[in-house]
Order: sequence, then C-alpha cells, then structure tokens
Amino acid sequence: MNVYLKISLSLIFAIFFFILMQLVLFKFFYIGNIKDHFNFTYDSYYWNTHNFIPFHTFFSYLFYSNDLHLNIRLQNVGGNLVGFIPFGFILPLLFTKFMSTLKIGMATFFLSLFFEVSQLLFKLGSFDVDDIFLNTLGGIIGFFAVKFALKLLQSIKRARLQVITKNQ
Repeated sequence: MNVYLKISLSLIFAIFFFILMQLVLFKFFYIGNIKDHFNFTYDSYYWNTHNFIPFHTFFSYLFYSNDLHLNIRLQNVGGNLVGFIPFGFILPLLFTKFMSTLKIGMATFFLSLFFEVSQLLFKLGSFDVDDIFLNTLGGIIGFFAVKFALKLLQSIKRARLQVITKNQ
C-alpha cells in the first residue's frame, strides 16, 4: 500500500476513534470532569438501570415501546450500527491480518465490550448488551463494504488491463 495512503488512513482512523470515544464515553459530561467518575461506590439505582439481557432493548424498541418516539429508537439502533461501520471498513485496510469476517467481528466485539464496560464501571453512560451486538454488526457491515469496494477496484483494474492489452 502506498505510504501516503497508509498515513492518510491512519489519520482518518485516529480521528474516527476519538470521535467515537467522545460519542460513546464522554457524551454526557466535560472530559475535564473524568476524575469524578473514578469513584466505585455501589448505588443500587444506578446498577438497576442497565440492560444485561440480550435483545431486551432491541425487541422493546421494535415491539413494546409505544411511549418512546420513533426517532429515539432509530437513533439508538441506527447509531450503534452506523457508528462502527468505519471501524470495520478502515481497520482491514490498515492491517491485512484483519481481512476476515471473524477477526473484524472479534475486534469490533472487544472494542464495543470495552466501551460498554467502561460506561458501566465509570458511570459514563448506560451498559446495554444489545449495543455490543449492534456495534459488532456495524463493524461486520463495514468489513463487507470494504471487501466489496476492493473487489470492485480489482475488477476495474482487470478491465482496464484487458483494454490496454487489446489495443496493443
């Protein structure tokens, strides 16, 4: 891969990652107040506001939440999917060892798990096991998009080569 392209992708990936961290971990407070969140006290109300049951939030948004506006449901589900698509798209371009569905799925899963556990432990948001599923799916969608784009570019190069050799 071209050095300038790799540097550009690395810069884009770093910017994406910092924006993702801001949106996931630091959306409710100023980052300067981070020290206030390193207080590990038990608050039963806080610990009961999280979702540890797979697909609970997802199905409640689809079938049971008539009191929640459709935009809130779409933002939550769509945001979790779309937010991790760039991760699945850029990571395999930077590191060829992530050029498999399983590896990109695992990388996205563990990054999402890190974010969710950080939200839970440091009271930075709400832990939701469904977010892990949706984030991982978003990363896999990004991976399929990059695989499609690479195949498309490869077929365009082959077609150009055939035209050049035909004209000689």
